[in-house]
Amino acid sequence: MHLSRFSRLHFAHLPTPLEPMPALSKELGGPNLWIKRDDCTGLAGGGNKTRKLEFLIADALDQNADTIITQGATQSNHARQTAAIAAKLGLKCHLLLEDRTGSDKVDYNYNGNVMLDQLLGASLIKVPADTDMDVAMKSLADDLGSEGKKPYIIPGGGSNKIGALGYVNAALELVHQANSQSLKIDHIVHATGSAGTQAGLVTGLMAMNSQIPVLGIGVRAVKEKQEGNVFALAERTADYIGAPGVVKREDIVANCDYVGDGYGIPTDGMREAVTMLARSEAILLDPVYSGKGMAGLIDLIRNKEFADDANVVFLHTGGAQGLFGYREAFNFPAYD
Repeated sequence: MHLSRFSRLHFAHLPTPLEPMPALSKELGGPNLWIKRDDCTGLAGGGNKTRKLEFLIADALDQNADTIITQGATQSNHARQTAAIAAKLGLKCHLLLEDRTGSDKVDYNYNGNVMLDQLLGASLIKVPADTDMDVAMKSLADDLGSEGKKPYIIPGGGSNKIGALGYVNAALELVHQANSQSLKIDHIVHATGSAGTQAGLVTGLMAMNSQIPVLGIGVRAVKEKQEGNVFALAERTADYIGAPGVVKREDIVANCDYVGDGYGIPTDGMREAVTMLARSEAILLDPVYSGKGMAGLIDLIRNKEFADDANVVFLHTGGAQGLFGYREAFNFPAYD
């Protein structure tokens, strides 16, 4: 794959580290756990969307855009990273933040990523749950266009065939790192939501014939819907890179048993996972994506879903900035 055929900017801190997690492996009694640190991509705290934005913002500039529009939940990591690159490049940024949780907590609505969005100079628009976000973004784009602006719409999570190129490239990077370390990866596990990360990753891995299976731990949709969304985007991505048919339906696997009461709503497993990673490996997860993804991985390990000697790589999608919007969820005691 020669991804240089596609327009791309270079602002992510790459390659991100691939590190062993010996303390966590010992605490859980195996397997051999590794972590791909895509929380270290830079751009106002980093995260998986930064890889996607390298391709998406390049496309926006190719179209002479001067304004970026995107959407996400209130504590969206994608929104924060989009606001960051817009600020860096002098572009206007409008964020539509969907109130998916209905939380009235001050920290959730004004701290964490929301505070950073404002610090980065983005314009924030709060919209109710279940709004048709594509329609809302198109309406805003039409309004801005009538004012003489040149808006560019980025879908939620940066998840389209252009954004997914970021994780086709991540697949190349990860396999190269594994080969350099003589690390045979048996499984890759990560949190899956808007589908772009898993779709791009699987497309890249299959196009290389890596024979590494990917398991997405769902954070929002039910299994059938999540897998369908990922497969549809993987097909479009494979066509886009000139490898049609390289991804089969059976290559897309999601476990959506760890969503809990809904997207962005804390679970006991998430709290345990976030705390365990912090205290064993000094790695910060987020409450919405990587926390629930790791909660799923921990539970699967406890249920002996992986061989004791397997090498399992957890892809950290970032988002620790969102922790500050969830302070009350952890019930830490007062101190003197």
